[in-house]
Amino acid sequence: MNMTHYMALLADNQPWNLIIYMVIPVALAEALVATEFFTVFLRERAGAWRIWNKRIGIGLGFYFLGIFLNLMFAVVPTIEWRGAADIIAVGFYLSGVVPLFSIALLELGIIGKGKTDNEKMKLHFILLTVFLVVAHIAMVFGMVDPAIMGWDPNAAGAPHQMHSH
Repeated sequence: MNMTHYMALLADNQPWNLIIYMVIPVALAEALVATEFFTVFLRERAGAWRIWNKRIGIGLGFYFLGIFLNLMFAVVPTIEWRGAADIIAVGFYLSGVVPLFSIALLELGIIGKGKTDNEKMKLHFILLTVFLVVAHIAMVFGMVDPAIMGWDPNAAGAPHQMHSH
C-alpha cells in the first residue's frame, strides 16, 4: 500500500518516530483533556487538577513546538508531495502547534492577560478542542492511501520516504 508522508514518518525508525511524533503528544493531549474535564467541572475546587492541567499544557505546547520546528526545517523541505491526502495530513498535523503553543502561552500569562479566569478557561477549552479536531483530521487523512485522492504512485519521483533523525 502507498503511504502518506505522515504514515511514513511514523513507520520509519521504529519505534522512536512513533513514540516521538505520536505516542508522547497523544498521551500528553489525552492527559490534558482529562485534567481539563476536572478543571472545568470542579472550577474553584479543581486544586491539583488545575495545577496538572497547567503543567501539561505548558509541557505539551513546548514539546509540540519542538516537533513543529524539527519537521519544518529538517523534513518538510525534502517532501515530494503525494497528492491532496498527503498535504492535508502533514498540514493539519503541523497546524497543531497553533492551539498547543497558544495553550502554553496562555498558561504562562503571555496571552490573555486582560481576561477573567472564566474567559481564560473558555479560551483554553476552545484551543484544546481545535487541537483535537486538527489532530484527528491529520490522522484520518494520514491513514488514507494517497492514490485514492489523486496521487499517481507511478509518477516521476515516487515513492519518496519522509525521514527524521
